Amino acid sequence: MKITLSVIKADIGSIGGHIRPSDRLIDSVDSSVRHAGGGFLLDHYVGTTGDDIAILMTHTYGVGAKAVHELAWNAFVEGTRVAQEQGLYGAGQDLLKTSFSGNVRGMGPAVAEIEFEERANEPFLLFAADKTDPGAYDLPLYLAFADPMNTPGLLLAPTMSAGFRFTIMDVNCTEGDRVIELDAPEELYDIAALLRDPERYVIESVRSRRTSEQAVAASTSRLHNIAGKYTGKDDPVMLVRVQKDFPATGEVLAPFSIGHFVAGAMRGSHQMPLMPVKLSSGISWFDGPPIVSCAAFCVHEGKLTEPVDVFDHPFWDAVRENVAAKAIDMRRQGFFGAAMLPMAELEYTGIVEKLAVLDRRFRLRRAAEAREPVLVHG
Repeated sequence: MKITLSVIKADIGSIGGHIRPSDRLIDSVDSSVRHAGGGFLLDHYVGTTGDDIAILMTHTYGVGAKAVHELAWNAFVEGTRVAQEQGLYGAGQDLLKTSFSGNVRGMGPAVAEIEFEERANEPFLLFAADKTDPGAYDLPLYLAFADPMNTPGLLLAPTMSAGFRFTIMDVNCTEGDRVIELDAPEELYDIAALLRDPERYVIESVRSRRTSEQAVAASTSRLHNIAGKYTGKDDPVMLVRVQKDFPATGEVLAPFSIGHFVAGAMRGSHQMPLMPVKLSSGISWFDGPPIVSCAAFCVHEGKLTEPVDVFDHPFWDAVRENVAAKAIDMRRQGFFGAAMLPMAELEYTGIVEKLAVLDRRFRLRRAAEAREPVLVHG
């Protein structure tokens, strides 16, 4: 059976600042999807990560289906109304357009979709991140799909030995989707050269070179490209099919134990380690740290099993402690140097106006001034 998985995620309101959506808000979104999707959705799941709500839907209408996207948009609009009634912070924050125009791409919410013919057993992972941007997934995907030091299946599984094709997007381009396809392992160094800059180059999808089957779909939207100003981080979502022709679940999860440094946290303007958290975790310290959750499912004839929280395991408690220590160490550096994002990423914030004012106060020192002796008293 050919089905489509669509996940659409947005921040439409939160308690106490950037913490967590209210129960009433979550219930309103879930109720909207359930009632509106009864005629064409095969199944759905609504979950939260930080202050974001993600809607996972299964259907047979393909990627970019207007009815599916409009359903999610309307659910977020209704949720925004509830958030406004409750006085929640950032009500409707990620809904950057005033009306639906056929597809939520470019309207604010994060979107990842993948269409495939169901295997006899079809496991997949739903990743949802908060307080970071789409480049946060670059390193884990590189390690899971291209590095045999992380993924022994690249050596041991004949179905994976042909490698994988990466589609990488230049998210700084606002004129359209500027993408490149590169093959691992032959073009491994080229892939690495791009992914060195996760603020610009983002993995959009990964496919098996043996079968051309898609394994990964990740969101790539940059909110500041849409709004023209800082409106919050992009909070990406990702779908990853696992097992058989693709890396095993554990091979996909393993890179998240690194707690690699990503853009995000307070005002979306810092470099902080990414913390794997349990489902429905909120945001806390320093508007972070940046977090990622993962729900594992199987889908059969479009029907989802209950989600399994893969980061709810004693192993990940030790990872979280390490990430917390890394985050505290980085914060000791405050605003200085690598602790904050480079100016190219801060140009949508208020620091641009501050630097413009300071720039007018600079002057060229006259040569005579430079030669004048300095008098030392006492």
